[in-house]
Amino acid sequence: MPLKLTRRHHSPYWYLRGSIRGLRIDESTGLSDRKAAQECLALREAELVTQSIHGARAIKTFADAAVSYLEGDGEAEHLTPLIDFFGVTKLAQIDADLIDRAVKKFGRTATGKAKAPATLNRQIYTPIAAVLHHAAQKGWCAKPVIARPKQPNGRVRSVTRQEAERLIEVAAPHLRPLVIFLLSTGARLSEALYLDWRDVDLKAGRVAFHETKNGESRGVPLHSRVVAELKKLGPAPQGAVFRRPDGKPYADRNGLGGGQVKTAWATMLKRAGIKDFTPHDCRHTWATWHYAANRDMLGLMRLGGWKSHEMVARYAHVNPDDLAPSIQGFWGKSGEVANKNAKKPTIFKEVA
Repeated sequence: MPLKLTRRHHSPYWYLRGSIRGLRIDESTGLSDRKAAQECLALREAELVTQSIHGARAIKTFADAAVSYLEGDGEAEHLTPLIDFFGVTKLAQIDADLIDRAVKKFGRTATGKAKAPATLNRQIYTPIAAVLHHAAQKGWCAKPVIARPKQPNGRVRSVTRQEAERLIEVAAPHLRPLVIFLLSTGARLSEALYLDWRDVDLKAGRVAFHETKNGESRGVPLHSRVVAELKKLGPAPQGAVFRRPDGKPYADRNGLGGGQVKTAWATMLKRAGIKDFTPHDCRHTWATWHYAANRDMLGLMRLGGWKSHEMVARYAHVNPDDLAPSIQGFWGKSGEVANKNAKKPTIFKEVA
């Protein structure tokens, strides 16, 4: 039977009931005005006819895909403005040109400054791609191919062990254990600031990080120096490990870290005579030290929670000086190749 408008008890809205080409419908219009609900009925009938002929790909919208994505525990951050922008645009109509228009709309800060490529990726391209990939998995659209802006090479700033000791020596009492922890575990600042004693096992010498940036938990062994510092802070059955000078936990900035230790960190750098070194650079320092000491890229990936070799490979190129002995052995001390069976040095000749 065709669709018709009906009322339900205790609801101000009109409902659509009936069937079109074998598709049974019983849903609310969300409208209390009968004339507007009648227009909704006509549009829904046309949509159902199209779906019955061409399938879901012909009618599913970005909003449909976004709702389904969120119901499947998809990441909601940065998605709301994109849902408002794309709205009921059919998935089949979302192309590179439309995505570029979204970038132009949301690609600047409140002051009008263009956002960095990494920010554009995080706030625009990644949420769009996540929704479209979800829709493709459900058969609602083709697998998307999205051209992202090229990002500059990642910053790798590290300090020497001597510089690290200077930082630790001049750090404020409440900051000192945090600095030692960051340099010894490769933890992100947010992972450290929100670390709970329940995830620290001083007896076994290890710590567990949950709800990390890449969405996966990981465990890291603790150096004896870190264990000694943490013992001075607790331990406790539960609660924040690292705290402000007044003993209160650091404020949660939606899972981010940085501003909570800004003043104390700047004071420490000034006292140590070190410039351009952020809390996150402790992670770079730890990774650089780890690779130089162990030459274990897979182990470094696992401990640091990186998902790609490319993210870790950059630490293999930071300190080439420690590879000097392997280079010096190429030609011998005199710069000539040693030949035990020859009285004169071997001379390389061109081979025709």
